Amino acid sequence: MTAVMSERPAARTVPVDDPTAHLTDADIENIAKELDALRERVIASRGARDAAYIRRVIDVQRKLELGSRGVLVFSLFPPAWLLGTLGLSAAKIVENMEIGHNVMHGQWDWMRDPKIHSTTWEWDNVSPSDQWKRTHNGMHHTYTNVIGEDGDLGYGLMRVSPDQPWSPFYLGQPLWNFVNACFFEFGIAAYDLELRDSLTDGRHKTPEFRERAQRVLRKIRQQVTKDYVVHPLLSGPSALHTLGANFVANLVRNLWTHSVIMCGHFPEGVDTFEKSSIEGETRGQWYLRQMLGSANISGSPLLHLMSGNLSHQIEHHLFPDLPSNRYGEIAPEVRDLFERYGLNYVTGPLPKQVASAWRKIFLLSLPNDAAERVDRVLKRFWPKWLRTA
Repeated sequence: MTAVMSERPAARTVPVDDPTAHLTDADIENIAKELDALRERVIASRGARDAAYIRRVIDVQRKLELGSRGVLVFSLFPPAWLLGTLGLSAAKIVENMEIGHNVMHGQWDWMRDPKIHSTTWEWDNVSPSDQWKRTHNGMHHTYTNVIGEDGDLGYGLMRVSPDQPWSPFYLGQPLWNFVNACFFEFGIAAYDLELRDSLTDGRHKTPEFRERAQRVLRKIRQQVTKDYVVHPLLSGPSALHTLGANFVANLVRNLWTHSVIMCGHFPEGVDTFEKSSIEGETRGQWYLRQMLGSANISGSPLLHLMSGNLSHQIEHHLFPDLPSNRYGEIAPEVRDLFERYGLNYVTGPLPKQVASAWRKIFLLSLPNDAAERVDRVLKRFWPKWLRTA
């Protein structure tokens, strides 16, 4: 379903399928005031506990990575290969999700620590941090789930709403999505570079694009050299086994990251928005778009850590620069706000959210009439615990 929040010069007019249609202007203003107050309260309470948290996570991640790479020196032996690969996979996930993503959002800039700052952090990923920040922080978080503005919504490869015109190209989107998941860091680098659009409109010939492309290539070379040349060579007789372990660790990290991100904006119950809906958008309406355009994942503290606390995607999109360790604390208050104003707080366990997102991707690859027929068949066999309602 596509939700449209129209410009409100005097009276608020909304389509009948808008999930915010029951809200008055005063309701929307009050939602903004409550969320602003919640944000200010968290900002005022940041301190030693939060700083200790991120420093501890960084310390544990680095020790886990170093220890895993040490174990892989003996990866000629299967138990060492398995243990080292699992440890390295976990270390890469934590570095990308809970550390890199959140540090580059500026969540820890208030500490004034130049080693843990959005302007200095460079992550274990082939996309240069400044290019990622421009597209992710600057575009995605501004235009969340706005079709044609939020490039993260389908990454330009997929049809994300039944309101979008269908073409035979979209029949392949389940395949495109799977391939993108396997090589997600490279897909993100191409997306941050705006490669497809630049090749289409001729911007690839400009000096600015070439400079950015060279930086991406340098970053790719650094990552490939580290994981597939230096580390394997340091393993001596275990070189080929270590090379394979690094490939598997990167694959696991890519698949996991892609799944978590897909669960944040694509399961059933999450809305998309037309460009016209954000014309004259107020702060309260922006908050509503973040609330309706995001979804959470329920689970254990370990899952929240491994997801970079993007399991609290709703809270993250409302407050992208608040410390990630606070999202779980404020989630009950945010959920209460949803309930009091009659809004749908989309959440569920990881398997349910992943299955829901993939089901949506598959159905939207088909023309609408065919998708409706297939959906009726799927519902007959879809396990009850995977259903949205």
